[in-house]
Amino acid sequence: MVPYEIPGARRRDVELDDVRLSVYEAGDPADPTVVLSHGFPELAYSWRHQLPALAAAGFHVVAPDQRGYGGSSRPEAVRDYDIFHLTGDLVGLLDALDVDRAVFVGHDWGGFVVWQMPLLHRQRVAGVAALTTPYVPRFPMRPTELFRMMGGENHYIVWFQEPGVADAAFAANIDALFARMMRRGVPPEQLREAVGDRPASDFVEAVVNAPVLGDELLSPDELSVFVETFRQTGFTGGMNWYRNFDWNWEQTPQLDGARIDGIPCLMVTAEWDPVLTPAMAQGMPSVIGDLEMHEIAGAGHWVQQEKPAEVNAILVDWLRRRFGG
Repeated sequence: MVPYEIPGARRRDVELDDVRLSVYEAGDPADPTVVLSHGFPELAYSWRHQLPALAAAGFHVVAPDQRGYGGSSRPEAVRDYDIFHLTGDLVGLLDALDVDRAVFVGHDWGGFVVWQMPLLHRQRVAGVAALTTPYVPRFPMRPTELFRMMGGENHYIVWFQEPGVADAAFAANIDALFARMMRRGVPPEQLREAVGDRPASDFVEAVVNAPVLGDELLSPDELSVFVETFRQTGFTGGMNWYRNFDWNWEQTPQLDGARIDGIPCLMVTAEWDPVLTPAMAQGMPSVIGDLEMHEIAGAGHWVQQEKPAEVNAILVDWLRRRFGG
């Protein structure tokens, strides 16, 4: 299953300084470049609906399996997944493709990465768009301390911190996790009524034992791409992104209170996302100078897979207005 195929896209390996990236590409390289950054636990495959649509709209579209995922390299050291490596990979990808600047689009963890691009690599960024992931300035305290305040030791990000623990739990429950996680969104009140306040010892237990909510999101063939790919790669690479939250915070005091000005930005929220709620994006206009915001009704967390037509329409309209194509 690794590497998998994405209809309408061509795949190639791109060698960077310390990793090899499996990259999916569509459109004419002479057109404005758009880089798509996926989240956890996902793949470039999560952008299968966007790659051909954005290419047809006149853009050169690039979606890597990012380091630790899919057909790309999986370095062993936790520090090899810090924000400098993650953003550096996207810069290295532009260098390899002979592209000066690009528009970066991210979802979930990928959204966090693309919001850091104009702060760490401003000269390579034409614009930034995020699906569900808001831009939030540097936390006022160590991130894991904040997550413990929010959910105690069972907060999933806190639980992810110990190498090997969550990795093994995910690997032992791959089929159930993907079948239950990747479902269509449901209204928040329905989720609260079904789940209640029952404590769970960890994220896997919470997902596997929770009531099944929402219609199936993926076809059997689509589901198998995620299941079989992660069966081969495991989850450690992706979880190592989370294990750098504190390190990233410690290494970037210069970003305290940082604004994003001078580049076009787009924020797309999903009405029913229980993880990254629309409310979390409400403060963004005060810290981004050129910001357009949209909300997709009746959509859950996996918005670009659940509502591809709506997502594609918003992206294409914004990209054409702001960058040509």
